[in-house]
Formats: sequence, C-alpha cells, structure tokens
Amino acid sequence: MKLPEKAPAFHEIYQQLPPESFSKALNYNDKDDYRHWDELKHRAPPEGMNRAEWWLALKWRRLPGKKMIPLKDRNGLVFGFSLPDQIARQLHEIDLGAGGRIGISELVANPDTRDQYLIRSLMDEAITSSQLEGAVTTREVAKDMLRSGRNPKDKSERMIFNNYRTMGHIREIKNQDMTPELIFELHRMVTDGTLDNPGAAGRLRQPDELITVEDEEGEIMHLPPNAAELPVRLAEMCAFANATSSEPFIHPAIRAMILHFWLAYDHPFVDGNGRTARALFYWAMLHSDYWLFEFISISDVLKRAPVKYYRAFLHTETDENDLTYFLLHHSEVIRKAINNLHLYISKKTRETHENAKILKNLRHFNHRQQAVIGHALRHSHAAFTIESHQNSHDTAYNTARTDLLNLVTEGILEQSKSGKKMVFHASSALEKILRETKH
Repeated sequence: MKLPEKAPAFHEIYQQLPPESFSKALNYNDKDDYRHWDELKHRAPPEGMNRAEWWLALKWRRLPGKKMIPLKDRNGLVFGFSLPDQIARQLHEIDLGAGGRIGISELVANPDTRDQYLIRSLMDEAITSSQLEGAVTTREVAKDMLRSGRNPKDKSERMIFNNYRTMGHIREIKNQDMTPELIFELHRMVTDGTLDNPGAAGRLRQPDELITVEDEEGEIMHLPPNAAELPVRLAEMCAFANATSSEPFIHPAIRAMILHFWLAYDHPFVDGNGRTARALFYWAMLHSDYWLFEFISISDVLKRAPVKYYRAFLHTETDENDLTYFLLHHSEVIRKAINNLHLYISKKTRETHENAKILKNLRHFNHRQQAVIGHALRHSHAAFTIESHQNSHDTAYNTARTDLLNLVTEGILEQSKSGKKMVFHASSALEKILRETKH
C-alpha cells in the first residue's frame, strides 16, 4: 500500500495564499465529502478556484466544532476530530441498532435461544480477528475446534482460541473501569502461547524492542511512540476510557472508536496490538451499554476490506492528526456489522419458523434439540458430539449428553463411536419420521 502524501497544514497554506484566496474559502459552501488531500489533488477543483484554495476552503469548514483529545503524536501534537453529517447519521443508526431493543428478534432477546447466537458471534469475531493478524486456519476447522473443545494444533488455532476466550472474558469485565493492569491481562490472553518471546506477554515493549508497522514490501507505514513514553500514555488512555462526564461531550461510540485507534497508534506491545485494540473497543461498547455488541463481529467487516482500515489510519496521521477519517471509516464498519447481524437474525428467524412447522408435532423437544434437528435437516451429513453440542449452547455436559441421547431414543439421531468419543449423525429415517409426525 502506498503511503499517502502528507496534506498541507492549514496554517501553511493560509500563509502562502493571497488574501483573495481566503475570501474564496469563506464563501465556499459546497458539500464536503471529507476527502483527504491525497485524493483531492487528483480531482478538478470547483470553478474559479485552484486546488490549494479548494483545500483551504475545506480545512476552514472543518475547523468549527472540532474537538481535541488527550492523545498526542510522536511530536507532542494533539489529535482531534469533527462530526460531519456522515458520522452523525451513522451514530444515530448505531444507537438505534445496537443500544436499544426496538426491532430486535425474539431469538436474541429470548434467554432460551440467545446463547446460540452469542456463541456464534464470539466464534466469528475470534476467527476473523485472528485472520486479520495472519492466522491461516479456515473458518470450518476453527469452528470445529471451538465446538469440540479440542486443543489448538498450531499458532493460528491458538490465536483463534485465545481470541474466543478473551471475547468471553470481556463480557465478564464490561462493568469494570479500564486500567493498565486490565489491558495487560487482555494482552496476555490474546497472545498466550503465540509470541516468539513468551515473556513479552502482558507487558509494554522495551526500549530495545524497536517496533514499526510496515507494508508487504517493507516500507514503514507507522512509527509508534518511544517505549519510554508508554507508561504515561497508557495511563492517559485509561483515564480517557473511563471518562463519562468530560467536557466537551464525546459520544460513547466515538470514544470506543478512538480507543481502538489510540492503542493501535501507540502499539504498546511487541505483538498482538490489533487484537488487543479490538478487544478494548468491544469492552468500551459493552461498558457503554451497547448490549447487542455481544452478538456483533466488526472483524468480519474489516477483513473484507483491510486496505480501507489502513488508509483511514494513515489519512489521520497525514492530515494534522485529524481522527475524522478514522471515525468515518470505523462508524461505517460498525453500521455494516450491525446490519449483518440483523440480516443473519432475519434469516435464522425464517429458518426457525420453517423448522417450527416441521417440529410442531414432535414431543417434548427443547430449543437445543430443535436446533440439532433443524441443522440435521439442512446438513444431512453433519456430525454432532456431546462437546460440540455443549459448546454451541453453553450448557452443562450432562445436559448436552441427555439432549443427544434422547434424540437417539426418538430415532432422530444415530449413535456411533470415534475412538472413545460418541458421535451422532442424522438418522437415515429422519425425514420419514418427520413426515409421519405431520399427520
């Protein structure tokens, strides 16, 4: 990825242009799509303006209402952000889609079925977050590992296992204030057994551990702050994370996005910074009562267009630390992730209704057993184990065992052995049994 050209600073371009250029900037009122200079320089300026005047006009329009935050770059210059209409619109959709309960499916709100969707989202985020960091395990193999409870076989599977465990832990600590110790704990969890130097887990990088962020060709994209500054910077980040009544007001979702950027910018660890940054983002959203984020995967969206994420990060760094570029991208990622969940729930709602029609005459089957039957109908060669059923529904081992053995008794499943483990498959007479129960 090519490093974007650094944008001309407002004060520099203001000093270089004649007074009549500033007059043009004051009178400019066309729509601002918040493009970076690196993109704007290739576009034709509005009639009567050159590109420098156009950039001055846009920068001038972005100044009112700009909010500064405690984060500083390597040179001690602060970061700030604006809230253009695009972000305000996204925030409204985030508030409606992830904070309230209007329009949320009974499948998620119902305690009997919500765990199934929670487990699915934890798995998806664990897998895609790890794949963003280089894990090469396929989704199918990773889900089999998590459902069966088997130990990870390699570093990629270990990364996914760690992320899965960490995401579950975030649910448990969501009401706690963020501290450096808690961030160290999250880092230890996401990197357990994956670092070249195991002693680097859960501690800040040292002065002799020189870290840079490079592209595939080795060009330096980002140079983090010096290691000596990290203890103070980490404390400041935690103070920002816990602030609830600061002035000026910062929307909770904006605060969560900034925390994601902050940790990624500081790169305080030798490895695992991306996974820790996303974990911190999830903590912040859940801490602010965006409860639906227990079911949402942002990494799935990020993985589909990783270049957009890196570009938003670099645009912020190369235009006077303007976080608006990153917030524009991240708010769109969140909106898409929320929409993906709603689409998935709609699909599952339809499947549930279809299965309900089929299952309505079957006697005494609970929602977990109905999920197994529905899955067996859609995937005739699927295999079930007590462990996979237990992990899919977050239930006790004996409960999972009873569920499956009861389905064997009813003729729905057939039981066999693979080594010492019991394995269950759809009965060859499954469809016949279901057809007979319709009448």
